[in-house]
Amino acid sequence: MTTTDTDRHTTTEQVYQIVIKASPEQIWDAITKPEFTRHYFHGARITVTQDRYHSLGPDDSVWDDGAVLEWDPPHRVVHEWRSLYDEAAGAEPASRVSWEITARANGTCLLTAVHDLLEQSPRTAEAVSGAGWMGVLSALKTLLETGEELPLS
Repeated sequence: MTTTDTDRHTTTEQVYQIVIKASPEQIWDAITKPEFTRHYFHGARITVTQDRYHSLGPDDSVWDDGAVLEWDPPHRVVHEWRSLYDEAAGAEPASRVSWEITARANGTCLLTAVHDLLEQSPRTAEAVSGAGWMGVLSALKTLLETGEELPLS
């Protein structure tokens, strides 16, 4: 996580990277399709289209619903993030999540997840920092490389 102070405004940007032995297309599908996300993202069924990022919890409650800001399959998607699964966090302004998939010559990809615009969303920032995002990314890697789920709790 990186925090910088510019013009007396604090900007918080959380950056996470992981190498996955999978193609860009496999990683893209795992990020954007609910049949994959439910196996590594706390049971959430996440659907990402060119226009919307929509997440349903295991009980069918809406966990997130936001705009997609950038769409470049299978390389990059940027979307709004609101933690609607928590009342206090859901009342905070939307933050932003960027996913970037970079193919490497050895048959692996570098997946970079950046969660930023968290200045006015401290509860969200705390919930997703550290083990929050790293747990999700580790579970995604395990699913794609072994076909098995990695329990997050």
